[in-house]
Amino acid sequence: MGRLIRIEPLTKLEGHGKVTIILGDTGEVESCHFHVTEFRGFEKFCEGRMLWDMPVITTRVCGICPVSHHLASVKAIEDLLGIKPPPVAEKLRELMHMGQIIHSHSLHLFFLAAPDFIVGPDADPQKRDIFGIIEKEPELVRKAIQLRKFGQDVIDAVGGRAIHPVTAIPGGMSRPFSHEARYNLLKEVSKIEALALWAVDLARRLTETYIRDGSSLGDLPTMHLGTVRGGALELYNGSLRLLNGDGQMIEEFDPSKYLDFIGEHVEPHSYLKFPYYKTKGWPEGIYRVGPLARLNVSERITTPRASEYLRDFKAINNGRPLNENLYYHYARAIEILYAVERTMQLLEDDEIVDRECRVKIDRRGGEGIGVLEAPRGTLIHHYWADDDGRVLKANLIVATAHNNGAIDRSVQTVARGLIRGGKVEEGLLNRIEMAIRCYDPCLSCSTHAVGEMPLEVVIEDRDGKILHHLMR
Repeated sequence: MGRLIRIEPLTKLEGHGKVTIILGDTGEVESCHFHVTEFRGFEKFCEGRMLWDMPVITTRVCGICPVSHHLASVKAIEDLLGIKPPPVAEKLRELMHMGQIIHSHSLHLFFLAAPDFIVGPDADPQKRDIFGIIEKEPELVRKAIQLRKFGQDVIDAVGGRAIHPVTAIPGGMSRPFSHEARYNLLKEVSKIEALALWAVDLARRLTETYIRDGSSLGDLPTMHLGTVRGGALELYNGSLRLLNGDGQMIEEFDPSKYLDFIGEHVEPHSYLKFPYYKTKGWPEGIYRVGPLARLNVSERITTPRASEYLRDFKAINNGRPLNENLYYHYARAIEILYAVERTMQLLEDDEIVDRECRVKIDRRGGEGIGVLEAPRGTLIHHYWADDDGRVLKANLIVATAHNNGAIDRSVQTVARGLIRGGKVEEGLLNRIEMAIRCYDPCLSCSTHAVGEMPLEVVIEDRDGKILHHLMR
């Protein structure tokens, strides 16, 4: 008798989703899908708003990565208006963005992903969280909090708020950066660099240990998409590079031309669309974005210590792309180190406190595109506006949407590899969730809840009769 297994809601990620698994009569996996279960419609209710409202409105897409939406929005507006902000404004925005990378990556790596590795994937679910880590390794948690706090301090100092920043405006920044803020952050950043080095070594050790045990969370030969500048890792400005799973260059293009290369597919089981590379079509055109993809497409990193770790990362597969999802965590930690080093470089630049941080703008209509690398991957904002500056249409492709096809394929791969003869246990189902957590999906863009969030696993037969019920 066939069975339907639902994992709902998924745990330790931002927002709500579920996984459904259908087992055949012999207990083998017939199908498995990742679902984003609610619809928010952010693009639609941006219509009719004024352009200069957009950098503040779009930060509300996400409370974890609001800086990314804030800056992508401003870049899209400036592209539409045909203006270039002063150099100091670009540096301040990149500084704020580095704070976002440090904060978001630290949050996911230590608070959401690490419990599976440190407490154990089969541990009691009530212990498999940050509190379980506190019991086992309290010093680790103290360091993680310090690292994450520094990222938030950078955002607060540059953006005016630690969450939902307000200082990036069309034409530049609403205020210059103070000497006092620069001095205070410079005092801290050297200590934080030591923590970032510790984080990279920890992530590498945890990843290598898990892989040595023969475990996999999905080894997918997909394409990889990320931003580079002159072949180097770039998170704020650059061109988009697409590689295949063997490391062969497929495309490198101006982000403003994204519609020539990226299409969006719709599947009935999810409200989240499925972007794909147009030339290959769906589903052959599935690609991945985010830390793993960015390091795969990058030839080098421009900061010294992160550059050393990139060489180590590349050597794991003799220079070819790493396709195992587990390496997302190691890549994420390397990007934390890069962001800390880049923060130091920007703070040491005397131009960072230049008072001339904005230029005059004139209202006009048209269309504009803003693209950067959010913590989870490539983020695209595309606006059309009339001559009064009123938004006629908006198109947003967030990082988790780019990864949607790969996440769906990952849960299928892991479920088929683990479920045999219909045997289903909580720890096994958690490994399917671990595959999703590699991507650090941000479903909070479309889903919200208030109150308790229990984990419920229901196993039904094909007629809907409940055969087994697990509740947490």
